[in-house]
Amino acid sequence: MNRTVLLVIAHGSRDPRHAATVQALVRRAGALRPGLRVETAFLDFNLPSVPGVLDRLAADGVRDVVALPLLLTRAFHAKADIPAVLRQAPPSLRIRQAEVLGPSPLLIGAVERRLYEAGLTPRDKSATGVVLASAGSTDPEAIAVIAETARELRRTGWCSVRPAFASASLPRTEDAVRALRAEPGVRRVAVAPYVIAPGRLPDRIAAGAAEADVLADVLGPSPELARLLLERHDAAHAGRSVAHSA
Repeated sequence: MNRTVLLVIAHGSRDPRHAATVQALVRRAGALRPGLRVETAFLDFNLPSVPGVLDRLAADGVRDVVALPLLLTRAFHAKADIPAVLRQAPPSLRIRQAEVLGPSPLLIGAVERRLYEAGLTPRDKSATGVVLASAGSTDPEAIAVIAETARELRRTGWCSVRPAFASASLPRTEDAVRALRAEPGVRRVAVAPYVIAPGRLPDRIAAGAAEADVLADVLGPSPELARLLLERHDAAHAGRSVAHSA
């Protein structure tokens, strides 16, 4: 019986922590649904490559694939790079591209989990300003999603939330930290990296958090992200995502 395979497509990085974190997240998602075959591929820097995994799946007799971009916003990689590589897949494969991970309430939950693990508690919310620090993008849609995510995080009860970016956009993390310090009612400042895995840009976020009181970890293999991968798979499998088929 043919079963749909979930192919998680990550960007890739020269930093070995990136691939290790992606693999840990994918394993956690697979453990939540033992009957689902889950594969990982990378656009760049790491193996296995997307074409390599697609060729292997076709050779295994797989017919249906849900390709999930491991991205928080719909920027260039989701709009151009991933569709381009999927169009080169073996013709025997029927591929649906799932939506990117964000926005989602599960991501808000993952951010808060990391803030609490860094030492904050729900009682600290009303006096804590949070910098939601993302990698950054030149895509206006992606920037708008980050801004809306910051507003959604603020609605959960934090004193103030400001978006920041490690590249391509402003403000930088350190500038958002200083701006929060000047806001009335903010007694401590926390930086929450809105990134999935470690790497060069997350390291830049951490450096920009030097004057903050709290630095949370990257989202990584959190339970919320693992559940979100399955949610995106289910939506695509039900036909609510873009199709790529020969």
